[in-house]
Amino acid sequence: MASSSSKEVTLKLLVDTKNNKVLFAEAGKDFVDFLFTLLSLPVGTVIRLLTAKSMVGCLGNLYDSIESLSDTYMQPNQSKEVLLKPKAAACSAEASLFLTDDDSAAKKVYMCGNYHRYIADDPQAICPSCKLTISAEVPFVAPQVANDGLSSQGGYVKGVVTYMVMDDLVVTPMSTISGIAMLSKCNVTNVGALEEKVVSFGMDEGLKLLKASLQSKTVLTSIFLDKKVAVAASIGDFL
Repeated sequence: MASSSSKEVTLKLLVDTKNNKVLFAEAGKDFVDFLFTLLSLPVGTVIRLLTAKSMVGCLGNLYDSIESLSDTYMQPNQSKEVLLKPKAAACSAEASLFLTDDDSAAKKVYMCGNYHRYIADDPQAICPSCKLTISAEVPFVAPQVANDGLSSQGGYVKGVVTYMVMDDLVVTPMSTISGIAMLSKCNVTNVGALEEKVVSFGMDEGLKLLKASLQSKTVLTSIFLDKKVAVAASIGDFL
């Protein structure tokens, strides 16, 4: 497992070389936390990370429309930045670094500097009582958990477990029984065709995974295996 500062982790893939397909990845806490974080990302953030032009469907056009719209047409108390660069949940900031090295993407909350009981997510908001900006940043405090020695890890899942991540991103705790059941489900009869492949997962792969997860059910295969080899294999089987 690479250091957190490098924003890169190691995955162990089980590959069906005959069909050129990733059956599953053996992964740790960091990778699973990243996958779960994808569910907390606002749609605007997803479009910005992938770029509007590469989005499937019409949401990219909607994003471009907002970006091109003059501020003249926006309500005085509204900003285009709220829509174009929405903030993700604070607890997902660390795992989001697999998508961007901008750790300012986490949602921040502000309070009135005169301690009036108002908060806002925009530091330019005006306090109804003193009419000053609500610009004092409020530190985020994570929920307290039982003191079991693991609470300092943060994220979503525990790090004492190895996880099995399927090609379609189904995540389950890893076990011998689950591995055998998966081979049976995938109709793997030739164990000799199975190969272990160790790969690195960093920011480039994170963006590819985000995009592939919106378009495909063979996400790991599309990221880590050569598509040309896959096409050649399928043609060979046909002949």
